[in-house]
Amino acid sequence: MMLCAIYKSRKHLGMYLYVPNKDQFEDVPEILKEKFGKPELVTVLSLDKHEKLAGVDKQKLVAELEEKGFYLQLPPKEDDLLMAHRKSLGLQATPDKKF
Repeated sequence: MMLCAIYKSRKHLGMYLYVPNKDQFEDVPEILKEKFGKPELVTVLSLDKHEKLAGVDKQKLVAELEEKGFYLQLPPKEDDLLMAHRKSLGLQATPDKKF
């Protein structure tokens, strides 16, 4: 049975850190720990019991847990609404810069 502990970042909305066991952060690089901030436990789950995980490729998750000892889920990229609006008006995606 493969367990996985999931933590959320208090610094970055939508960023999650997956580790093989609760409070097992030895394999997480120091720079990532600093950027992530103090992890807040979301849940511990058995990966064997879940076919799909929200927003995560299960095969990639398992591979990275086995190879690296952690998996970092980044928040989805936000749409650039201004760029989309400019394109809908037939304008260039970014305005020309004038000096």
